[in-house]
Amino acid sequence: MSDALAVHGGAPAVSRPLKPFSGIGARERDAVLEFFDRGTPLSGFHGSAQPTFFGGPEVRAFEAEWCKRFGVGHAVSVNSATSALIAAMGAIGIGPGDEVITSPYTMTATAIAPLFYGGIPVFADIEADYFCLDVASVERSITPRTRAILAVNIFGHPAELRKLRALADARGLYLVEDNAQAVLAEENGRLAGTVGHIGTYSLNIHKHIQTGEGGVCVTDDGALAKRLQLIRNHGENVIDWLEVDDLTNIVGFNFRMTELCAALGLVQLERIDELVERAESLAKRLTEGTSNLKGFTVPSVRAGCRHNYFMWSAKIDPAQLGASRNAFSAALTAEGFPNARGYVEPIYRIPMFQKRIAIGSNGFPFNLSDRTYPSGLCPVAEAMRDTQLLQFQPVSWDADDEQVEMLIEAIRKVHRHAGALAEAAE
Repeated sequence: MSDALAVHGGAPAVSRPLKPFSGIGARERDAVLEFFDRGTPLSGFHGSAQPTFFGGPEVRAFEAEWCKRFGVGHAVSVNSATSALIAAMGAIGIGPGDEVITSPYTMTATAIAPLFYGGIPVFADIEADYFCLDVASVERSITPRTRAILAVNIFGHPAELRKLRALADARGLYLVEDNAQAVLAEENGRLAGTVGHIGTYSLNIHKHIQTGEGGVCVTDDGALAKRLQLIRNHGENVIDWLEVDDLTNIVGFNFRMTELCAALGLVQLERIDELVERAESLAKRLTEGTSNLKGFTVPSVRAGCRHNYFMWSAKIDPAQLGASRNAFSAALTAEGFPNARGYVEPIYRIPMFQKRIAIGSNGFPFNLSDRTYPSGLCPVAEAMRDTQLLQFQPVSWDADDEQVEMLIEAIRKVHRHAGALAEAAE
């Protein structure tokens, strides 16, 4: 049998294409039908002074179960993880000119959240092995205007959360965790998302567990929980009823989760171990099958950590491999291996930051700061995007045992022929 690469006319290594994975099945269908049979309204919220200000029975049951599963004092459901991040920035009191240190290597919502309150995103670089915020870079970025650190547990791996919390506490800062991609990740037995003052989770369709759209904030601080609830649901209407003294940022949104989403969320939460372990198992098999290839580095896991593998992220060393990351990626695609190059652009490269235009046309809140966002600001993040990182998304693909072996063979096959690869176009 010919070993020729598919890009050179050979047969693809993955002879049966992968199907997209859906974690929604019979149990979710039954929960939805039971929900409609009960005749429960699709939303249980009212934006006024009454018990349903805090949501209907499904939302409150979902939040209670989330607290139990994650061992936290308070869970506040919202309609997206973006809403969760915005609410978190409001709850901790971010105001015009305050700086929030965060990662440039994440979905843009992370860095956009402070802007809604006039906060200035400050980008620290990432770790070369784990892709989370580099603690030393964070510490160098702290100024008298710094109010918070917004850490991202990226690709399913936790940041150095204990160190970041200790740094935040020592400097009088808040630590907020964007835990959208790492729902059951752990650092030394502590669940990611529960170390910071507030942790945020995503229930978007692309995550380990999902309700289509949705999110959750968690905290052990009752005052922060109340502020999150106020921001979620037109909080300005209930100031007297809830005896709120601090009106800072209590300009409420409609970030409310529907009762139907909460009913789905309860089932997904019951299945969380099954769904997370499925992605982890697929990723670990890829690692085992490709861990001895020169110039191809499989994902690293920090000692004492659990990696949930939202993304399986390998690093390419073009000099050792004899081919560029882009050429290797193109050849893998031809073999039937779905992959992505470099994740996202470092956020400071997008026009909003390059042109310093966000809220209004006069540059607010960037006009409150002399910070600029030049090329080379975060060299590790830029290298990962431009030349090194190659990714596969276990949460999105369904692969049986035979197909997993095909995926492994696709990588090994392209690696065998790396020296013969032509440069791939961008």
